[in-house]
Amino acid sequence: MSTSEMAKAYNPKDFEDRIYKYWTENGCFQPADTSDEDKDPFVIVIPPPNVTGVLHMGHGLNNILQDVLIRYHRMNGRPALWVPGTDHAGIATQNIVEKRLRAKGIERHELGREKFVEETWKVKDEHHAIIKKQLQKIGSSCDWSRERFTLDEGCSKAVREVFVGLYERGLVYKGNYLVNWCPSCGTALADDEVEHEEQQGKMYHYYYPLEDGSGKLEIATTRPETMLGDSAVAVHPDDERYKHLIGKMLKLPLTDRLIPIVADSYVSIEFGTGAVKVTPAHDPNDWEIGNRHDLERINILNDDATLNSNVPEKYRGLDVIEARKAVVEDLKAEGLYIKDVEHVHQVGQCYRCNTTVQPYLSKQWFVSMKGMAEKALKAWENDEIEFFPRKWENTYKHWLNNIRDWCISRQLWWGHRIPVWYCDDCGEMIVANDDPSECPKCGSMKLTQDSDVLDTWFSSWLWPFSTLGWPEKTDDLKKFFPTSTLVTGYDIIFFWVSRMIMASLEFMEEVPFRDIYITGLVRDKQGRKMSKSLGNGLDPLEIVDEFGADALKFTMTFLSAQGQDILIDTESFKLGSKFANKVWNASRYIMMNVEGRNIIPFENIELKEIDKWILHRLNEGLKNANAALEVYRFNDFAQAGYEFFWNDFCDWYIEASKLSLYSKDEAEKDRAISMLVYVLEQGLKMLHPYLSFITEEIYQKLPQTEGPLITAEYPAVTEAHTFPDTAESFALLQDLIRGIRTLRSEFTIPPEKKIPVTVFMDDGFRAVDFFSGHKALIAQLVNTDKLELTTVKPSIEGSVAAAGSGFEAYVYIRDVIDIDKEVAKLKKEQQKMEKMIKQTEGKLKNERFLSNAPEDVVEKEKSKLAEFTERAQKVGFYISELTE
Repeated sequence: MSTSEMAKAYNPKDFEDRIYKYWTENGCFQPADTSDEDKDPFVIVIPPPNVTGVLHMGHGLNNILQDVLIRYHRMNGRPALWVPGTDHAGIATQNIVEKRLRAKGIERHELGREKFVEETWKVKDEHHAIIKKQLQKIGSSCDWSRERFTLDEGCSKAVREVFVGLYERGLVYKGNYLVNWCPSCGTALADDEVEHEEQQGKMYHYYYPLEDGSGKLEIATTRPETMLGDSAVAVHPDDERYKHLIGKMLKLPLTDRLIPIVADSYVSIEFGTGAVKVTPAHDPNDWEIGNRHDLERINILNDDATLNSNVPEKYRGLDVIEARKAVVEDLKAEGLYIKDVEHVHQVGQCYRCNTTVQPYLSKQWFVSMKGMAEKALKAWENDEIEFFPRKWENTYKHWLNNIRDWCISRQLWWGHRIPVWYCDDCGEMIVANDDPSECPKCGSMKLTQDSDVLDTWFSSWLWPFSTLGWPEKTDDLKKFFPTSTLVTGYDIIFFWVSRMIMASLEFMEEVPFRDIYITGLVRDKQGRKMSKSLGNGLDPLEIVDEFGADALKFTMTFLSAQGQDILIDTESFKLGSKFANKVWNASRYIMMNVEGRNIIPFENIELKEIDKWILHRLNEGLKNANAALEVYRFNDFAQAGYEFFWNDFCDWYIEASKLSLYSKDEAEKDRAISMLVYVLEQGLKMLHPYLSFITEEIYQKLPQTEGPLITAEYPAVTEAHTFPDTAESFALLQDLIRGIRTLRSEFTIPPEKKIPVTVFMDDGFRAVDFFSGHKALIAQLVNTDKLELTTVKPSIEGSVAAAGSGFEAYVYIRDVIDIDKEVAKLKKEQQKMEKMIKQTEGKLKNERFLSNAPEDVVEKEKSKLAEFTERAQKVGFYISELTE
């Protein structure tokens, strides 16, 4: 084998694109044949990104973790399917297209619905291409032959089937209800599409006069313009201040209407004045009061949030803010205004365009959710689903227990058109899977389809089974449903996760997945959420360009501690880059020693103690990795591979093997390089889920490997490779080496400088034979040409000792350092440590500090004291050793 096959320097740009192309051309992302029914498939459906932009680092994290899972289970022999796809994102995508058209001076209504939808498909295709390229660039091993889109033919068929099915079950209905209205997007929003933020506003106080002239009531509100739609004033039935007024009429200021005073227990006696204006058409709580008292619902808004014809003429056409100012001025003019005070309150905003949302009375389509929510809650209670981390179960439970009916109609053009038609002649409403050609009641062919589209989430909630072919009984649906795991963000537990469970239970009669892993947020190093406004966002493709996809994947996996956010900046990815470099350089070193050698099959290799140790460590690493991924501890999964490859394999085993590789025994050289190649191969397999490209590139160059690494078998924990006695003895040898190396470092002895060492082993020390059998290795690793192993107490003059469990290593440094200079340096450090100890002890004896400082700060000071004390003792020991 020629060493020229591995470049001297690691450069991911040389092979990452080529490797991905190799995988796709060879069908490596498609699930293995599932004819073996004993092999349980592992299936993930991708949380479909919106076709409105590019992927950010949060998307990057989500897809990296899915890829880690799918690669791991694929290598473990399970038919692994990762279904990719994108979401049509109704409001967001329509907003983008409308902005583009406005930039050309065109409004969508001028273009017409059909042409507008054509333009939107172009935007979808453009963004879809970008998203797909990004996913491929970071190494996502999705089965692209099964890619789906929420508006494709199959998903559209599923959407119609569900809408019609729910309608026939009495779970879809149409009615006049109070909805969240976005005047900018011109559409209704579901409750969970409204984001609330704290804003500084005002509380306005003014009077409503009694009709009989006997007095007036003080009212307080943050939205005085809505008084023009008031139907009543409510007071608590037990409020002594107002009991005598219940049933009387009030003059509604600025109008010619009279409104009643009603008693309702919703009103708080303690809050404000205890008298509440009731506007059923513009407040959800007032809506409920209005229902209880059969109050008139007066909608005062147009769909663009200007005031309509239900208000006095002078206010018509004003927007909400203009109307508020006008109403306040007119109340002042009539002598009814009292005051306004600063008031911080929660204001609902559209989750897409940040426009203030208005409660708005409108005819909309709804899904009745209570029954489905009860089934979804029961599934959780019966342990049919499990959240990782478990704390998110509380969010799931809370939302289901407090669920409201879901407003599913949107006044948009981009999306699934509601499958409802109205007969122009007789008014009959037709709900059907297929477009009707005539009215079933009167036979008229004049039919008009409902102009609204369905909420984007109405297609997304079917994703786990619609992507597999439902409502058709496809092979994929039979083989791969239910899916295995969902990886997603906490912000869509109610938007998406819970709804998928409800839809699946309703139409498939089982949950859509068993495990739900909720990722942390990706934040900057200061803990701030990444955003355009802060300019602290990271582009995954820029990271790939600078460091490579493997550096991105490993770093994000390594930092993904369950239940914690990830704090990163560009520098963070040097962690993954350094590890990839280590893997490359170690592999290249081994490959350089392969040339001209006879590679022995592993089963024919005679194992030495050091070989048994590395096999034992591989076993332990695999056990840790398997246990970690079983419960989605991604950071521990990556840590297990990192520690095995860098620490055990590179730092110890490769170094130890040099004795054999540089010997004159040709058979031993063959044996040693064969073991190195075998362990490297197992290590590459272990690292593949998060270092996918580099491991595949190196694996292809190993002698005697066949086929791609991506579909190779993941290393199994092998009981025959469990050698606890050898591992224990080697751990003692490592302690010895580390102790001597620490002394070298403490006294700044150059690595190339050889120093005499004597190791004294206690009576009964269990590793006497092991140390004796590895004398040459110890000498090599500590760089000594004078090593003595003894059970007789040696002369310690001129030495400094490094103590271990059952042994002491005496390092004779007197002749290789300047004693006086070294002692002076140590005494200076001793004084510094004593000063630090005194300061820290003083702090910890200060009652004021102990009572006021946070617990973690106190603990930190205690840790510092222990650290300073330990260091002072060690320095004192060195001084005594050198001056005796």
